[in-house]
Amino acid sequence: RIFVSNGGTPPPTEAPGGIAGTGVTVLAQVQAHNVVAQGEAAAPPPPPETWGAYTVKSEESNGVIAMIDLLIKDLTKEMTEAETEEKHAQEDYETLMQDSADKRITDSKALEEKVSAKADMEAELLAHSEAHKGAVKELMATEEYIASLHAECDWLIQYFETRKTARSDEIDSLKRAKEVLSGADYSLIQTRTRGNLRRR
Repeated sequence: RIFVSNGGTPPPTEAPGGIAGTGVTVLAQVQAHNVVAQGEAAAPPPPPETWGAYTVKSEESNGVIAMIDLLIKDLTKEMTEAETEEKHAQEDYETLMQDSADKRITDSKALEEKVSAKADMEAELLAHSEAHKGAVKELMATEEYIASLHAECDWLIQYFETRKTARSDEIDSLKRAKEVLSGADYSLIQTRTRGNLRRR
């Protein structure tokens, strides 16, 4: 303690023995007591059976190596097939993209042509609409003219006989007037005509 107080290092402590480091040796004493009681030392049990002497199993190792080689070959084959399928898929994809681009170009041109054709048709439709309006106006004017002609002609046809008779009478009257002026005397003819009418 004086040495430690003066700064020295204490001597190492001995490790405890016995059960769980407690220094208790009860089991050893019991075992020794049993040995003394039996009067003879107990022989140790025989060793357990082992797998036997070591031998190289070449056939089994060859089978495992063959299986590993087969797995490697299968894996290599699958990787080759996957690379081939991926290559073909890439080619198909590129072909599809090219076809799609060509189709888009063709569709764009067709759309432009259709838009242009639609514009031309709309212009023609507008022109035909204007022409139709003009034709309708002309037709209405013609129908009005035909209606006026019908009114005049129907009136003429309706009173044709009357006017014909009146015209004939007027012509006869003019002829008689001309003859009277020339010196003809119709008074006697009129008297005879009246007498004949009375007798009848």
